[in-house]
Amino acid sequence: MNAVLPQTLSTSSATYPRLWALIPCAGNGSRSGAAGPKQYQPIAGQPMVLYTLAAFAAVSRLAGTLVVVNQADTFFEQQSAMVLVAACGGSTRAQTVLNGLNALREQGAGADDWVLVHDAARCLITPAQINALIDACENDPVGGLLALKLPDTLKQERGGRVAHTVDRADKWLAQTPQMFRLGALQDALQTAGDAVTDESSAMEFMGLQPRLVEGSAQNFKVTYPQDFALAQALLAARTPE
Repeated sequence: MNAVLPQTLSTSSATYPRLWALIPCAGNGSRSGAAGPKQYQPIAGQPMVLYTLAAFAAVSRLAGTLVVVNQADTFFEQQSAMVLVAACGGSTRAQTVLNGLNALREQGAGADDWVLVHDAARCLITPAQINALIDACENDPVGGLLALKLPDTLKQERGGRVAHTVDRADKWLAQTPQMFRLGALQDALQTAGDAVTDESSAMEFMGLQPRLVEGSAQNFKVTYPQDFALAQALLAARTPE
C-alpha cells in the first residue's frame, strides 16, 4: 500500500471506542459525463470532494479521516486538506472500502472503533447530519446509516412497461455515511464479497439489521450531468455553518 500522509491519525485519544471517517475516492464517475473523476470536478468554486471533507473536518468527535484513492491519483498532493490519503483503491467500491479499513488498522485504529463510510460525491452532507448519525448509532449493537423514506410512487418494470406498483410504505433510499464497528465491517465485506454496493448490504449479509437514521433529500450522490447543476445551486445558496 502506498500512502500520502498529510496528517498522521491520532491514536492517543482518551475516548474509546474512537470514531473514524473513511471516504472512498477511487471511482471514475463514468455516469457523470465529466472529464475525469467526478469527485474532483469543480462545483461552486472548488472540487466537489473538498466540500465533503470540510463537513467531516467540522465534526470534532472524529479521530481522523482517511481518503482512499487509486495508486496513480495525485490530487491530494496539491491540496492542504488534513487527511490521511491511502493509495489503495480497488476495482469495486467494496474492495476500496475494505482496503481502506485495512489501512486504518495499519495506522492504529482498533477493531472496536467506529468507522463512518461516506461517498465522496455526496458533497452536500452537513456536520449536523453526521453528528445525528453518530448520536443514533454510538450505543447501537450493530450501527446504521442515513437514509430517506421513499417519497415517490415506485414502479416495477418489465420490458419497458409498468409491471406493477410497489408498496413504498416500508421503502427507504440508502444514503451515507454508514456507521459500523471497524472489525465487524471488515469481516462482513470479506464474507459478502464484491457484489455489495454499500456497507449496510455487507452487514445484512451477515444476518444483521442496521439502524435507519433519517437523512435529507439534499444529501444526494452527484451521479449524472444534471446533478452538478443542482449541487451547484444548493452549495451556492448555503451560508457558512
